[in-house]
Amino acid sequence: MKNWVLFAVTAVAVFLLGLLASSVINRKNEAKYAYVPKVEIAKNEPRNEVWGENYPAEYQSFMQTRDTTFATAHGGNAWIDMLEEDPRMVVLWAGYAFSKDYSQGRGHQYAIEDIHNTLRTGAPKENGDGPMPATCWTCKGPDVPRLMNEMGVAAFYKAKWSDLGHEVVNPIGCADCHDEKTMKLKITRPALVEAFQAQGKDINNATHQEMRSLVCAQCHVEYYFDKKNPVEEGVPYLTFPWKNGFTVEDMEKYYDEIEFSDWTHQLSRAPMLKAQHPGYETWQMGVHADRGVSCADCHMPYKSEGGQKFTDHHIQSPLNNIANACQVCHREEATKLVQNVYERQNKSLENRIRLEDALVKLHVEAKKAWDLGATEAQMKPVLQDIRHAQWRWDFSAASHGASFHAPVEIARVINSGLNIAQEGRIKVARVLSDLGYNQPVPMPDISTKEKAQKFIGLDMEKLHREKAEFKKNLLPKWMEAAKKREAGYTSKSVSSK
Repeated sequence: MKNWVLFAVTAVAVFLLGLLASSVINRKNEAKYAYVPKVEIAKNEPRNEVWGENYPAEYQSFMQTRDTTFATAHGGNAWIDMLEEDPRMVVLWAGYAFSKDYSQGRGHQYAIEDIHNTLRTGAPKENGDGPMPATCWTCKGPDVPRLMNEMGVAAFYKAKWSDLGHEVVNPIGCADCHDEKTMKLKITRPALVEAFQAQGKDINNATHQEMRSLVCAQCHVEYYFDKKNPVEEGVPYLTFPWKNGFTVEDMEKYYDEIEFSDWTHQLSRAPMLKAQHPGYETWQMGVHADRGVSCADCHMPYKSEGGQKFTDHHIQSPLNNIANACQVCHREEATKLVQNVYERQNKSLENRIRLEDALVKLHVEAKKAWDLGATEAQMKPVLQDIRHAQWRWDFSAASHGASFHAPVEIARVINSGLNIAQEGRIKVARVLSDLGYNQPVPMPDISTKEKAQKFIGLDMEKLHREKAEFKKNLLPKWMEAAKKREAGYTSKSVSSK
């Protein structure tokens, strides 16, 4: 009897081992043939769907960036009108395009659609008239490296935004970060290479793990348009202000030394700096970067399907993928991890709002001083404080995720901004007193976006009407021209070779 039991157990074990071996072999075969190319991808191929023929898992996950249903306490990927949420920003950006329209960025799939829709790009005409340079296209999609190769980098920057509307039509995707032959990560935007060179570094020496952040740093950084560049005077050449370092003071010093300003504030007349989105810089100042964690580790973690391990290209907030993005390293419960993130963000926002309030008052008080006849000499130290305090506010507000990436550093930046703003208010109070004005300056009602925009004199009905005309008349022509052009691209099926 024992022999029969032993035989049965052995038979079952052998059967199960056979199933396991078969499964392993099948999975290996699946992995082996998963990336058999179906399409020969041409150099500078901008169409993501063509790359998706060879890399379907990555492409399908990338397509999920169209999902805008996830929202966190302070972001996510849902569309949010940030000026409606915080009308103070309208006054802080008075005289600059961001006072017209500023919404939270959605997924990468919306990069082209959103730049068409925003009021910041204005309403270009068929004759090419429009307020923005082509440099504004730089981070919007893989048509950009294609155009830079075809036109030359300086020629690309020299063009108008409206000149290339029929060319830049594919949203951020594969060719922005990958070599078409080897799929290795690569840098496709010259500004990042040049920024490394300005620091005496060679980006070609970067490791693969470093590249998993550097491909993001092509766009998620602070930058400015340098019209005094050595390539061609007057061309708005995209430049990163990293020569002195990555801190808010390092970049401020750089800008002050070259006497650069993005715009002159409409109310205070201060020469202002507009932070773009210094996510890479602030990430470097946090504990994750210190531990060697890359951007992709959290925003594009590895996942497995059918025995295949690949990078999840559903680029999103880690809070929507805690198991893969966070709990690979952190063993706490998901609710605890979310609580930790929100605590940091809430505390940062509390102080940031205090800084905004001080800055709004400072701009209005400075305007009152000008109205009463203040001189340039009287106002110079006030304007310097406005410039430096708001630079710190904007740096903390625009570097999305900074209150999580580097909470200690961002707390320091905001607090230093508060100190400078308070000093600026003391200085402008002295100027007002010298002018015979010794009472509080009345503050406007900016409790809503509409009230704030009316206060700074924006004709929003006209702006929306002009944008609607652009989308009705010129935009369809851009899209039709793009379709005809893309019909002649050279990527082709491998079987047709």
